[in-house]
Amino acid sequence: MASASLLLPLGCIFGKSNSSNHQRAYKINVGALASETRLQAPNSIERQNECAVMNRRNLINVGVGLLGLLSGSTFAEAAGLPPEEKPKLCDDECVKELENVPMVTTESGLQYKDIKIGGGPSPPVGFQVAANYVAMVPSGQIFDSSLEKGQLYIFRVGAGQVIKGLDEGILSMKAGGKRRLYIPGPLAFPKGLTSAPGRPRVAPNSPVVFDVSLEYIPGLEDDEE
Repeated sequence: MASASLLLPLGCIFGKSNSSNHQRAYKINVGALASETRLQAPNSIERQNECAVMNRRNLINVGVGLLGLLSGSTFAEAAGLPPEEKPKLCDDECVKELENVPMVTTESGLQYKDIKIGGGPSPPVGFQVAANYVAMVPSGQIFDSSLEKGQLYIFRVGAGQVIKGLDEGILSMKAGGKRRLYIPGPLAFPKGLTSAPGRPRVAPNSPVVFDVSLEYIPGLEDDEE
């Protein structure tokens, strides 16, 4: 197998020396089985050229490394910018308040806590609903959100257009209400879900958490109290 060579001139590391004994270079053979190290004495012009090339490469590598370390939120913090805040339906204060809200468990295994009970009607099966949602894995990482897309999610409830847990959870809500749904694996994504880059992947039959707000039910707005 061919081996690569790393040429490390001593002058590049220790600076110039008047002693000819120091005008050497280590030539290290790097390979799967290579272990030989031998000395080679290039002339001074070659050594200076090599130093210049290596210095330029080192500067480039350092720059690329710094950019990698400062990517994403780390870059924002280094630049004095606040970390990005993703919009939520239930903020930290809301989560604390939910600790005192009783959990409701349905026959299917769906669990939920009401963040806010709406004052409007509940949607009949097959009706369109306009809702906002923030979908998370159990750790709290968001993998999908209508708030980030900036538009309401409209679908026919109870018609199988969304996962079973979301269908069931919204059917018993009232317009204007907000709810946190704890959806077990069988009612979530049986085949899993590949999320967008930077988002957590949802494994097959794994539980998920949905914060949902039922904004309104087209055609039933006039019935709201």
